[in-house]
Amino acid sequence: MSNLSPKFQRQVKSKMWKRWQLFNATDFQSLLYPCFIFSSIFGVFPYKINASIFEPSRSRYFLLIIIVCVTCVYDLIRLYEVNVLNNTKEITEKIQDNFFFMLGSFIIIASSILSGSRMRLLQTILKVSSKLPPKSFEKLSKLIHAKDIFSLFYLMGQSVTSLLHFHQSNELFFATALMEHYINLQILQLNMLYVNCVFILKACFKRIDDNLIILRKFMSEDKSHIPRLIYYHQRNPLLLEELKILRKEHLMVSNTMQMLNKIFSLQLLATFAIAFIEITFEIYSNTVQWKNGLSISLTKQVHNSFVISYLTYHILKVLLIIWSCETGKNQAIKISTTVHDVLNSTSDKNIKYELHLFSLQILHSNNIFSSKFLTVDATFLTAVSNQLHLH
Repeated sequence: MSNLSPKFQRQVKSKMWKRWQLFNATDFQSLLYPCFIFSSIFGVFPYKINASIFEPSRSRYFLLIIIVCVTCVYDLIRLYEVNVLNNTKEITEKIQDNFFFMLGSFIIIASSILSGSRMRLLQTILKVSSKLPPKSFEKLSKLIHAKDIFSLFYLMGQSVTSLLHFHQSNELFFATALMEHYINLQILQLNMLYVNCVFILKACFKRIDDNLIILRKFMSEDKSHIPRLIYYHQRNPLLLEELKILRKEHLMVSNTMQMLNKIFSLQLLATFAIAFIEITFEIYSNTVQWKNGLSISLTKQVHNSFVISYLTYHILKVLLIIWSCETGKNQAIKISTTVHDVLNSTSDKNIKYELHLFSLQILHSNNIFSSKFLTVDATFLTAVSNQLHLH
């Protein structure tokens, strides 16, 4: 497209812009368009898309390097301030701040190092999702667009409220707090990108399962009016070929899921650690304050409402990640049951053999969303809830 005239390029780009509509996606790009835009604004999307191909952008990579360097310097200064200069903070507050700054900078650094792998992952998901029908994209867009926009404005509103009420009196404190909220927004965009990828893979698994159900109904139809020889030579080879295509697609989606687990595993671990620590220490510190006596101060009421909204943000984010992974895992597991139902609906040896291969492939795929040694599903949520209850 570099050999084309600038006028023609502008016309093509304008057509691509017109294709995108809020809550009405037609393909992978329009589905993740808000997420890509928000991530680009906060400097965690160092790519450009040319003709459905993800390519690294020099200017955006340069911006990402600057952001990483500034974040690292800021976190080191804040760690020095918390542990050396500030002697008035309680030990619990110091532990909370140390974990937040270290894990926050870790997420930003790890995501920048893995940006190339993440670009290849997005390209793979684009290819895998290309077989999804337009209705699937439209249905997904209502959830993904609403989630991305709501989560961003919720956190931005919380950040603005915090800056106006608590940090406007001190310019230095205001600047450091602004940087802290900016890091939170970066982490949010990386988390939302992960959740969006999980939703898309779930839709791909659902498409495979739906096609298998259609094949089962096709095999279960009354064949008495069709001569057996004609049925065998005309319909069975087509069914067999369709099964092979579905098995190949399932392998591609499963491999993409493993790639997703590998690239986002460290980020997820750090995200859950931050949420767990923030929730635990905020509940502990505010419970202790409330036990010391009831305060009717307006400032205290504002602070308590901010704490509640801050805890709500972390809780909702963790619930969203776990819910998306749990439903995605269940959709992948459902394919195994459908394959066995199709197996019971046919007597053809070749089709049975292909279905047995499909079943073995599912058995060895281990289609769960995980982070290193941690499985992200409802059992993990139960374990976290129990730990919070014990604390």
